[in-house]
Amino acid sequence: MNGAVLVALAATIGNFLQGWDNATIAGAVVYIKKELTLDASVEGLIVAMSLIGATLVTTCSGSIADSIGRRPMLIMSSMLYFLSGLIMLWSPNVYVLLIARLLDGFGIGLAVTLVPLYISETAPSEIRGSLNTLPQFTGSGGMFLAYCMIFGMSLMTAPSWRLMLGVLSIPSLIYFVLVVLYLPESPRWLVSKGRMVEAKQVLQKLRGIEDVSGEMALLVEGLAVGIEPSIEEYIIGPADELTEDQDLATDKDHIKLYGPEEGLSWVAKPVTGQSSLALVSRQGSMVQQSVPLMDPLVTLFGSVHEKLPDTGSMRSMLFPNFGSMISTMDPHVKDDHWDEESLQREGDDYPSDGGADSDDNLQSPLISRQTTALETVVPHPHGSTLSVRRHSSLMQGNAGEGVGSMGIGGGWQLAWKWSEREGEDGTKEGGFKRIYLHQEAGPGSRRGSLVSVPGGDIHEDGEFIQAAALVSQPALYSKELMDQHPVGPAMVHPSETASKGPSWAALLEPGVKRALIVGIGIQILQQFSGINGVMYYTPQILEQAGVGVLLSNFGIASDSASFLISALTNFLMLPSVAIAMRFMDVAGRRSLLLYTIPVLILSLICLVIGNTVNLGSVAHAVVSTICVILYFCFFVTGYGPIPNILCSEIFPTRVRGLCIAICALVFWICDVIVTYTLPVMLNSIGLSGVFGIYAIVCVISWIFVFLRVPETKGMPLEVITEFFAVGARQAAIAKHE
Repeated sequence: MNGAVLVALAATIGNFLQGWDNATIAGAVVYIKKELTLDASVEGLIVAMSLIGATLVTTCSGSIADSIGRRPMLIMSSMLYFLSGLIMLWSPNVYVLLIARLLDGFGIGLAVTLVPLYISETAPSEIRGSLNTLPQFTGSGGMFLAYCMIFGMSLMTAPSWRLMLGVLSIPSLIYFVLVVLYLPESPRWLVSKGRMVEAKQVLQKLRGIEDVSGEMALLVEGLAVGIEPSIEEYIIGPADELTEDQDLATDKDHIKLYGPEEGLSWVAKPVTGQSSLALVSRQGSMVQQSVPLMDPLVTLFGSVHEKLPDTGSMRSMLFPNFGSMISTMDPHVKDDHWDEESLQREGDDYPSDGGADSDDNLQSPLISRQTTALETVVPHPHGSTLSVRRHSSLMQGNAGEGVGSMGIGGGWQLAWKWSEREGEDGTKEGGFKRIYLHQEAGPGSRRGSLVSVPGGDIHEDGEFIQAAALVSQPALYSKELMDQHPVGPAMVHPSETASKGPSWAALLEPGVKRALIVGIGIQILQQFSGINGVMYYTPQILEQAGVGVLLSNFGIASDSASFLISALTNFLMLPSVAIAMRFMDVAGRRSLLLYTIPVLILSLICLVIGNTVNLGSVAHAVVSTICVILYFCFFVTGYGPIPNILCSEIFPTRVRGLCIAICALVFWICDVIVTYTLPVMLNSIGLSGVFGIYAIVCVISWIFVFLRVPETKGMPLEVITEFFAVGARQAAIAKHE
């Protein structure tokens, strides 16, 4: 875990620089307009130039990040920060200053867009939310430290705005060094480009373990999301429960499941009829929602989290009685069967950059790799089978052997199933499916064999478990068998298609469209919920509370008092963000939003009352101050970090950068609209009217979250995107019925 945490901390320096810049320009502009004698329009343009730059760069940052990687874009962000800081330090006139602010905006746009994406793709599922709250914390911390610096410089005889802005180059240089020397490329992006050796090495460093085969297989499968998705229910037991006189042929309903490790297999009996599992039963009634207008996805996601383990551990909660589906192989045993990178030595044209590390020393995270390895694929005469190579068995992973039992996060396990069926012409056709398994009930009965266990009739003292499964087409196919009916589960990494980069057509897939509705909607509502308006008037409100008068008694000028007040306000945010980090992966994103948005509504309503009803100067100041503090603290606990966290989680790997860029573009456009319409609204409807509109938007936000935003805590990114595909397919089926 330490590797992922340190990488996330290094990446979030980009958000620290964003907060630093926001504070320094707010202080420096006071002295810029005095020295350069600027009118209001040019003053506003200097402040807004970074917003314009961020908006412009966001239009292309996602697609470029999907093409060349996340790390190069973060390096570019640090370079833009550094260059803009040097130019602002030199700025001889307003035109040069505007160019520097534009470059600074480019750096901000890249950091704000890509840091949450990068953290989500490198962090373990169980702490992904906490780590993705770090950008909010570092951003607030950057603003606090910058305001402290500006306050100190404002006490000087002749404060230098160039120095205030130019200091940005110092932390940006540190950011550049850390990104270049320490930050690895995202393993999900590496897998999407077929660079499996690098991806495995990065995962080993991030997780601090040698065996990352299960997660490697998960990342490969994440390249193909939502192809004919469905939810099924199984009763699962060890494959060795079948005795010699029993065979899968005795019951055509039985199938075999295969884990990412060699030789690991299980027997599964599909449960028919009315399901007893929350996940499956809710999926079956997705169209008949108890709450009108609620997206069935919300209910479907919620049914999973009712069963999630409370420990937050990465250790698998599935198959607790007989080991993990992902177990550690003998490190001294070499595997000649890897992925597409080993094919290069055999003359195939798959891309590879294996380097000095030999693929022969790597253990395969995949099932048999290609058709030339048919000696490892032994079709069963009666139906489903895979070869069991070497002596790996389900019982590996028993306590006391020191064998890892890490799943793919949140109580989920990855497996595959292979089955044969007769075609219309009498020939046998193979069917290969990917399965994400989630334990939904207690262990079952062990009565001789799984064949004798009827669906649902199990005893809780045995070694069979009930599991719900997300089932869909796998990403792994053999190049030679792509246009044929495969005769066995032989496959390779789909790098030929994955490495082509994101496709705009993928945005039209039903699951991606539903995710975009959630991402774009929550970004719009966050910006119109009032954060910019409340932040803009914080110094004024706190001065009304008497803080300014108190500071003036200590000989502090009004400008310096305003900076100190802003610093104190940002300081109050830090404990609130720390609370959000603590509960983001415990209570969850959806719950934090549903509990914190009502406090925002109440705070805004109190501000409206305070500005319309004559409460007296003292009471008005006290009420306003309390409301502003509550608003800020609860905003950064929920509505501040969560939209970016959600947007980094709900899109498939192949278009994640592109979709996040679309959501970020909406964010910046709304930011510009709110910033420039605020003075107009103040002149037309007054401060109470503005706060009233913000309160109404917060009410709409709560309704939107309740009806449309699912809970994603603890779930692997690939499982989240699969759920969106399932929900979209079910909705389409219901629509045509």
